[in-house]
Amino acid sequence: MEKKPDLLICNSSKLVTLACNGKPKVDKRLQELSIIKNGAVAVHNGCVLETGFTKELLKKYKSAKRIVDAENCLVMPGFVDCHTHTVFAGSREYELGMKISGATYLDILKAGGGIHSTVNATRKASKNELVKLTSEKLNCMLQHGTTTVEIKSGYGLDYNTEKKILEVISLLKKKHPIDIIATYLGAHTVPKDMSRKDYVEMMLKKALPDFKHLAEYCDIFTEEGAFNIEETEKILKKAKALGYKLKIHAGQFNDLGAAGFASELGTVSADHLEFVSLKELNIMKKNGTAAVLMPGVPFFLMNGKYPNARQMIENNNIVALSTDFNPGSCPTYSMQMVITLACYQMKMTPEEAITASTVNAAYAVDRLDIVGSLEKGKKADILIMKVSEPAHIPYYFGANLVSKVFKSGKLVAKI
Repeated sequence: MEKKPDLLICNSSKLVTLACNGKPKVDKRLQELSIIKNGAVAVHNGCVLETGFTKELLKKYKSAKRIVDAENCLVMPGFVDCHTHTVFAGSREYELGMKISGATYLDILKAGGGIHSTVNATRKASKNELVKLTSEKLNCMLQHGTTTVEIKSGYGLDYNTEKKILEVISLLKKKHPIDIIATYLGAHTVPKDMSRKDYVEMMLKKALPDFKHLAEYCDIFTEEGAFNIEETEKILKKAKALGYKLKIHAGQFNDLGAAGFASELGTVSADHLEFVSLKELNIMKKNGTAAVLMPGVPFFLMNGKYPNARQMIENNNIVALSTDFNPGSCPTYSMQMVITLACYQMKMTPEEAITASTVNAAYAVDRLDIVGSLEKGKKADILIMKVSEPAHIPYYFGANLVSKVFKSGKLVAKI
């Protein structure tokens, strides 16, 4: 018996399906958006039933429960934001003036700002306060087209607050429309009130075993002033043994060889990569480790050092994009803005940037089997945009171009 669609979205200018057959896109395939002109998408039980031409699907599914006219607008999959730090309290807008005046990150730290400012505010906030604050941020992400998001802990830097952050993420996974992936990032930096040795021991012996039911991934910031290669090895190996999937912050300010090293340990992604060697990129390529690039960070930090996306694409690395949403180095909710920066600052084409924000970003959180493209059986996470061409997304920069957001076939935002 033929299934009756719950929803049929039709009359798109172009339906961007991003069909990928379960594989991330590299090299020239990054350009392939798999577009159906005047396309339509049929949805049944929250999943894509079929894509095709409007004329054909309207005839086939004229009894669909709901028919939505896209009115000659672009229709595409929801964005996957595969690296964020969304749970925190407080804000750090006052640091902008300091940066403009020439203050360095260390200057801001000495003045009581930086990550420790956010840690202090987050430690003081109650779980209910953090749920409310984070829900508001997620609502903004949803309105800008993000339908799947990874969220890290890392603004607690002690056992109780890190647990509180992960519990907030767990609560929001149950109540917010966006699909949320939880990551334990206790190794964000060393807290002021604990020695490096004691903090690493606490993570290895207590936090990692205790938090396994709260987090799917374990992440670490490997950088001068944060955690070194030896500590990275201990933490990631322990996490892997406990059943965590692995991620790493690597090469943001210095090339310590962390991206290649972590790739050999089985990291799903290595993120930032402003400084990374070709040797490491080759190791990542061999192991299928995604390169998650976040051009909003150098834009916000005003340091002019963007990842070399073209080198990675030409090297056949799996390139994904993300916001790195956080209060200190990239407070943007918008994957559309990230696509713009990827085009104008990293010389990615609009097609490459869109693919990196959907298909490859889904791969970077091990969700490519269910999101990232509009293919039969995948979640019907669908955007209707206020434009008619994919290249309009970076072209009309600075505006929210989303008209409607459907999550698993349900209308969850209308702008």
